[in-house]
Amino acid sequence: MRHSWQWSACPGASWSSGGGYIAAEFSTIAANAGAEVTILQRGPRMLTGFDPDLVGWLTPRLRDAGIDVQLDTVVEAIDKTGDGFLVRASTGGESKSFAADLVVHAAGRRPALEALDLDAAGIAHEHGRLTLNEHLQSVSNPAVYAAGDAAQMGPPLTPVSSHDGKVVAGNILEGNHLQPDYRGVPSVAFTLPPIASVGLGEAEARKRGIRFRVNSSFVPGWYTAKQAAEPVYGFKVLVDEGDDSIVGAHLVGPHAEEVINLFALAIRHHLTAGDLRSTMFAYPTGASDIGSMLG
Repeated sequence: MRHSWQWSACPGASWSSGGGYIAAEFSTIAANAGAEVTILQRGPRMLTGFDPDLVGWLTPRLRDAGIDVQLDTVVEAIDKTGDGFLVRASTGGESKSFAADLVVHAAGRRPALEALDLDAAGIAHEHGRLTLNEHLQSVSNPAVYAAGDAAQMGPPLTPVSSHDGKVVAGNILEGNHLQPDYRGVPSVAFTLPPIASVGLGEAEARKRGIRFRVNSSFVPGWYTAKQAAEPVYGFKVLVDEGDDSIVGAHLVGPHAEEVINLFALAIRHHLTAGDLRSTMFAYPTGASDIGSMLG
């Protein structure tokens, strides 16, 4: 007999979901709680917002944790059965089916603007987005401001919503004088181990014409990984060859969710790779590896 998945999932439970932040994080929670987990991802890889090499290092770890990752798989229908659900999907034209106690739709989110009758208030919008100026104010109705997911100006992250909220509050109370600043916004998927990113990836940096060097390594034998008994530990750091600034940082492994904040600080406040290398960090901590990450 199978059991329905819950926070304290029982062995034998099953899960079927998408392949982004929410799917990766909650699938990790469910698998570690004893559930049988299947991720159905329509694209060729999971976590498309993160560096593809690091995602490649992480994905086998998810599979080792008991998460069945099905890539290039399109969900076509979900049928209710007597004791659960049957998810019908296809991969390369081949039909597949997955039995599950619980099915979670984790394909992302967008602001629910359709029911607000924006036109009645003269609020300009296009393709599901509000049309805003640099102060997060509606270009057609100056009484309206938006922040966070409703504004869709910065990355869809909680700290961005808080940042936008401060900008909007200041502009409403004191007139338009603040603009959002999205430089160096770190992003983390709290998988086990976590994967983190800030700044530009290689493709975007090249597109912008930046000349940079890459310091990259997959180093599961480092002490930081060993002390956590974690087989996955790697990084990729992009450094501008002209001014030694940090272009982007991409980490996977223990403490990545904290170390990424130091790279975010460097990007936002114009610290160089040399500044970070010359900093003495407490040892042994995740941050004490930064010098080695910079070559």
